[in-house]
Amino acid sequence: MQIDYNLRLQDLQGKMDNFWRLSGKKITSIEQDYDESQGTPVFTAAGRYTTRGWTEWTQGFQYGSSILQYDATGDESFLEYGRKGTTERMASHVSHFGVHDHGFNNVSTYGNLLRLMRNGKIEPNDWERHFYEIALQLSGAVQARRWTPISDGGGFLYSFNGPHSLFVDTIRTVRALVVSHELGHSLMGDNDLKVSLLERSVQHGLATARFAIYYGEGRDSYDEWGRTAHESIFNTNDGNYRCPNAQQGFSGFTTWTRGLAWAMAGFPEQLEYLSQLDPEALEALGGFEEIEAVYLKAARATCDFYLANTATDGIPYWDTGAPRLHELGDYTTRPADPYNEFEPVDSSAAAIGAQGLLRLGRYLEQRDPEAGRTYFQAGLTVLRTLLDEPYLSTDDGHQGLILHSIYHRPNGWDYVPDGAKIPYGESSMWGDYHAREAVLYAGKLLAGEDYRFFDCVR
Repeated sequence: MQIDYNLRLQDLQGKMDNFWRLSGKKITSIEQDYDESQGTPVFTAAGRYTTRGWTEWTQGFQYGSSILQYDATGDESFLEYGRKGTTERMASHVSHFGVHDHGFNNVSTYGNLLRLMRNGKIEPNDWERHFYEIALQLSGAVQARRWTPISDGGGFLYSFNGPHSLFVDTIRTVRALVVSHELGHSLMGDNDLKVSLLERSVQHGLATARFAIYYGEGRDSYDEWGRTAHESIFNTNDGNYRCPNAQQGFSGFTTWTRGLAWAMAGFPEQLEYLSQLDPEALEALGGFEEIEAVYLKAARATCDFYLANTATDGIPYWDTGAPRLHELGDYTTRPADPYNEFEPVDSSAAAIGAQGLLRLGRYLEQRDPEAGRTYFQAGLTVLRTLLDEPYLSTDDGHQGLILHSIYHRPNGWDYVPDGAKIPYGESSMWGDYHAREAVLYAGKLLAGEDYRFFDCVR
């Protein structure tokens, strides 16, 4: 992609204001028109949010978006919608033992509400605060129960596919364990065995960095710096790694760009958290410097791969090994084309990845200023693209906020307009939420503030 090194946060202020204006309309439309009885909204079809049963992983984005809208605008109607939805509908997500998505669902709702109370944007109330805290404590422990030990003595939080399956996505949901740990909680096992949630969160991050990310070190014939496998498969009998795989990507040997983006965002935000800890808290896990080296290598590799394999405007296609991508020629030399006839783009990967680039850039400001500036300016460049058409949805009749998101291309779940050959023009709960999160983050930086997932507890 082409990075605009002259772009400043201030240059995006007007676009961000317009973004929040449109965002509020979309949230209100869903609140008024979506039929909650059909299940959680997942993605749009012909501009209307609909559901798709697989796992319940998007409801936190629905109510979390409204909470972020309140944070950005101060409109209390959005706070009430997000708070009411959280208190009435999110309990099942706290106790859900069947998914790896607790950091998505619960930190986005209970966590954001607790953060707003801690920073004075919600009037302090001890009972309400304790309600959010106990939900977050339990969520982290429930998530941590999905644990597979591996042969090197570590382990990982396994996906909904089962104990053999490590998803790269989960590096962004491991924050549920971190928040629960910060609230003084542990996972209690048989015979009152107390398991450290911090320890499990770090071990999961180390396993993800080792097995889901490639570094050009000869692991296989397709080993390239920053390439990412969606799923890593293990033999649960002996804990040994077996092979890469993909559920939503084209194959285990290609890079599904939303999985890449989860890693781009997940590792920098974990680095932000770990760097705040007393070094003694990490000594038993090898120490901060050793963990930082692994996490930082994964963060830089994935962000570098994104920059090298994305269109000039910062929007990626859904998989860098998609079977008909070659029909587009060298797509990295021009802006992405969501209306092409061969392979769809995925704006949700851009929304997630933009935040990762911004956070990594800030993390490296003092450690490696030149690289930090490159990543930060890349994040701004991606964000600017998302804040304009054809990605920003300006049609009041469309419930989505960020257009041209893809859910599951291999399964054919995405809506294809009449006469088209590929899906385009639709939105997703995760794409819309993460765009809001990225714009909120940028806005807070512009105001001299910060926005981190652990601000709710630290």
